[in-house]
Amino acid sequence: MYKEYDVLIIGGGPAGLAAGLYASRSKLKTAIIEERRKPGGQAATTMEMENYPGYPEATGPELMRIFAGHAEKFGCEFIKGAVKEMDLQNSPKIVKTKDGEYRAKAIILATGAEPRTLGLKGEGQFRGRGVSYCATCDADFYTDLDVIVLGNGDAAVEEAIYLTKFVNKVTIVVIHDEGKMDAAKVIQERAYANPKINFIWNSVIEEIQGDELVTGVIVKNIKTGEMTEVSADGVFIFVGTVPRSELVRDLVETTDRGYIKVDKTMETSLPGIFAAGDVTDKYLRQVVTACADGAIAATAAEKYIEEEEGFHRDVVESSMEKPVVVTFWSPAVEESMQIISLLEKYHADKDLKLVSIDVYKNYRISSRHAIKEIPTVTVFIRGEVTQRIDQPGEVEIKDLFSKNN
Repeated sequence: MYKEYDVLIIGGGPAGLAAGLYASRSKLKTAIIEERRKPGGQAATTMEMENYPGYPEATGPELMRIFAGHAEKFGCEFIKGAVKEMDLQNSPKIVKTKDGEYRAKAIILATGAEPRTLGLKGEGQFRGRGVSYCATCDADFYTDLDVIVLGNGDAAVEEAIYLTKFVNKVTIVVIHDEGKMDAAKVIQERAYANPKINFIWNSVIEEIQGDELVTGVIVKNIKTGEMTEVSADGVFIFVGTVPRSELVRDLVETTDRGYIKVDKTMETSLPGIFAAGDVTDKYLRQVVTACADGAIAATAAEKYIEEEEGFHRDVVESSMEKPVVVTFWSPAVEESMQIISLLEKYHADKDLKLVSIDVYKNYRISSRHAIKEIPTVTVFIRGEVTQRIDQPGEVEIKDLFSKNN
């Protein structure tokens, strides 16, 4: 057995939650599949979140709880589980978890990204035993201890500042010259002013050391080559993310780094499959941009479903009984109105059905049928195009009806 939905959203981070809100509010039967115990993605592990508009003092977990409740208010369902298999090329789309099978008319991929690992000596060995990628998750384990932070972007420095609420000392290892970091200036200033934060400049971590737990690191100065042992009880690594797109990399177009390519409507290279948030190829990865992506993807999914169902009902199914004359037109092209008038004129007493398709509102259908000239008139019989006339005149219209009478 399986459950059917209009829209299935894979991933319950900010993008997925925003998509769930917009889709369910549009009266689409919607569900979010999320493998974690609680939705929210990486945002739910970020305590300091001062840049989400309207919530200057919000925490990540608090904001994600509000997001989830908002989506649920409009009927969005939440399904806990990890996606194991997907069939996205047919209709309906099929998604399988270990607990069940789900089918949908449209899919939104909002699987996000995960922290990048560096493959440092000792990194894998001590992961979970002193090596961490989430300050919010693990900070309290290091109360009154000394930790190392590797990275100097916004996330790294913000997490270092958060760690000072718990630890004795934070040492940030920075690859750049002294006083130069990639984080925003306001974040840098806050770090410089924090008495618990120290810096090691022009350096990288060469090795993470320990016995059963981390005991320190070997730091290499990239200018002098000098190696220095630095004692520490934990190492937090914040050097970017990698997209969680492995399930669809062979199905949709991605960048060399695995980020999913989307168009302005957040649609992927596969019709009816949309993507939103950190898993996509984009300039800025923040909660606010993820929310925008999710809203766009859900709205586009709604239009996709409406367009596909309308075409199937009005053209494909109807053409099984009688010929259907379809006019691809635009209100911006004057000739379109003239052709529609001619079609209505010669349609009298003919056993045909007339359908008009606005190419702007139905760009997918228009693109699928390679509509380049406006207007274009096509004849469908049993779901197939049997005749096509680009920019017809009155003679061509009369001939069309005589052939399909």
